[in-house]
Amino acid sequence: MSALTYRHEFKAMASHCEVVLAGVSAEEARRLSALAEAEVLRIEHKYSRYRPASLLSVINRSWERASPAMDSSPVAAITVPCDAETLDLLDKAELLYQHSGGLFDITSGVLRRAWNFQLKQVPEPQALQALLPLINWPAVVREGDTVALPVAGMELDFGGFGKEYAADRAAAVLLKGGVHSGYVNLAGDMHILGPKPNGEPWSIGIRHPRHADRLLASIPVSSGALATSGDYERYFEKDGKRYCHILNPRTGYPASYWQSVSVLAPNTLIAGSFSTIAMLMEEKALDFLHTSGLSFLAVDQEGRIHQESQDA
Repeated sequence: MSALTYRHEFKAMASHCEVVLAGVSAEEARRLSALAEAEVLRIEHKYSRYRPASLLSVINRSWERASPAMDSSPVAAITVPCDAETLDLLDKAELLYQHSGGLFDITSGVLRRAWNFQLKQVPEPQALQALLPLINWPAVVREGDTVALPVAGMELDFGGFGKEYAADRAAAVLLKGGVHSGYVNLAGDMHILGPKPNGEPWSIGIRHPRHADRLLASIPVSSGALATSGDYERYFEKDGKRYCHILNPRTGYPASYWQSVSVLAPNTLIAGSFSTIAMLMEEKALDFLHTSGLSFLAVDQEGRIHQESQDA
């Protein structure tokens, strides 16, 4: 990498992250990279379901603070006030739910109670059936600047687009600081700020879904975002079948049609959410991706490559 290029690595959201900047002084690159990292950590602290003090955890625990009813009537969940940023993310969740025909549902995180990818065990069908009634984004009550979960045990989970949103926010910080060359990379979810100082695009590698030490392709990108969803990130194999962490909210079972889907989009949130939706749409994914007008590269379970490149 050129001496004029600055790389800042850090850990966030249980992932390896980096900011790569070019065309600015080393001192300015250090300052701006620290600001970008701070923005990623801010979002993690605010929205991680693993942090008890996060806003999302407060929302998900709201039922615990509800007073029991004096009779057998249902208990009304406590409403939680949300700021403008959170309301905007909830609006985005609604759009993605509608655009995906209900496959992108931020209440589906409850399925992790049944799936433990470290234990490498397929849950019993009854365990999944008990959780499916809790997956119901349209039932979430949103009134003004508040949100409430209508059924005890429901949760909101921004894991489907939180990292991608953080990449976009970090990129916004850098662009505001005057950066015109470089990229933000949060565990493979990438927002490209602009081409190299000489005008050449960055060559972004896409990992082969079955060979960790090989690239499937290298994509020249000057701006926008690139994200990949695949069945190789968190998975286990049992009785000859692969079970990945991308779970269908309708069935409770993992997506199984694609090895990976990569999408190039104007921002990382769109790229990442569309690649996930495509994984869940299985055989209907190509129609969805063609209709989106975005460039993509997908690998099916037979190893066949499907791709489409849009003119910049």
